[in-house]
Amino acid sequence: MNQSLTSFAYLVAAVLFILALRGLSHPTTSRQGNKFGIVGMLIAILATFAHGGMNFGWMLVILLGMAIGGGIGLVAAQKIKMTALPQLVAAFHSLVGLAAVFVAASALNAPQSFGIGTPHHIHLESLIEMSLGLAIGAITFTGSLIAFAKLQALMKGTPITFRGQHQLNAALGILIVVLVVLFVASGGSAILFTLIALTALALGFLLIIPIGGADMPVVVSMLNSYSGWAASGIGFTIGNLALIVTGALVGSSGAILSYIMCKGMNRSIINVIAGGFGSSGDAAVGATNNEGKAVKIGSADDAAFIMKNASKVIVVPGYGMAVAQAQHALREMGDILKEDGVEVKYAIHPVAGRMPGHMNVLLAEASVPYDEVFELEQINNEFSTADVVYVIGANDVTNPAAKSNPASPIFGMPILEVDKAKTVLFVKRSMASGYAGVDNELFFRDNTMMLFGDAKKMTEEIVQALGD
Repeated sequence: MNQSLTSFAYLVAAVLFILALRGLSHPTTSRQGNKFGIVGMLIAILATFAHGGMNFGWMLVILLGMAIGGGIGLVAAQKIKMTALPQLVAAFHSLVGLAAVFVAASALNAPQSFGIGTPHHIHLESLIEMSLGLAIGAITFTGSLIAFAKLQALMKGTPITFRGQHQLNAALGILIVVLVVLFVASGGSAILFTLIALTALALGFLLIIPIGGADMPVVVSMLNSYSGWAASGIGFTIGNLALIVTGALVGSSGAILSYIMCKGMNRSIINVIAGGFGSSGDAAVGATNNEGKAVKIGSADDAAFIMKNASKVIVVPGYGMAVAQAQHALREMGDILKEDGVEVKYAIHPVAGRMPGHMNVLLAEASVPYDEVFELEQINNEFSTADVVYVIGANDVTNPAAKSNPASPIFGMPILEVDKAKTVLFVKRSMASGYAGVDNELFFRDNTMMLFGDAKKMTEEIVQALGD
């Protein structure tokens, strides 16, 4: 296949990737979007093989690598639990970053194979693109590994901070810039290349460890953006149109999603990177404000009785629902209520769970109708008309302190205004604070009834009581 046909195939693949992103923007078209993405990637792979330039031996090596990687991906897709999707995504991001590092190393070692010059005489623009792809890829790799470790509870999810941390990060960032300039000026020094990689690996580690669990949805989205820009940078280095376009699409869409997540938390990317929610001091402030206050405790029978006499119920799912895998029981509860003439809706906060769209995916898995699921801005004005709000495992995103307590670390964050409902049924294992490390004032409101226990078991007991 000549260069023109290869470029055309890559262009077709790029169009399919754009259609894939468009399809993935809504649950009803997400399956079609996935299919577009699969076909686009298949076309890009076949075009790469058909372009030539590889002997049979190397082609077998590449096919073997694809078989191993595809096999691992297939097993992971079949065995992964829905609650573990955030850490799976973080792990995949780390692999994209590592791939960018390896491709940059290959281009430096054999530039003539990529048409970018000869050893120590690499084209200027290629050196710039290579070093940027290397740095971003290395940051993405270690940053994603830390995000994976926090999400998988291999290390504590609260911020890990130390004196002079921000100054150290700034110094490492400046050092990377200096090393990139020296690397470009040297014509491609292997020593400077290694120093850039090591410095960027350290910076990726240090950037993510101070970020707390409440900010993890933003972190996952941000790392997704990093992986895209790393791939795009390397695409420029090796002159691969498909990699350039795909990386740019992933990088820009991840950046936009990060912005949406930050807007949903009333925070900026700089705030997130500088350190997340959940410091011990903030937690102490939250605990002191509600010390000694009493809460109402109810049972599944109490909840069922209240719901039976309601005309409108709004369900607010959170990570607790994901952990308990309660989405199927929740849908069954909703079906019973609808059969009794109760209006049922589901309210999703943009940062509920541990990754963007986490709750939407779980509800879709349980076959909850798409037209019953609403985002914060669509449903917030309806809580005042609801007889019952059933909060299942959501915490910080329902905390009225975000509006009423200027001293709270979550003050200013848009929340689901569930406190305006006539009755709030709050399912939770204990009175423990959420990721932000602050007590939820909603627990102590007169219109709130706490339902302590496992989210799935409690919901199943309510379903049983509704059927009696």
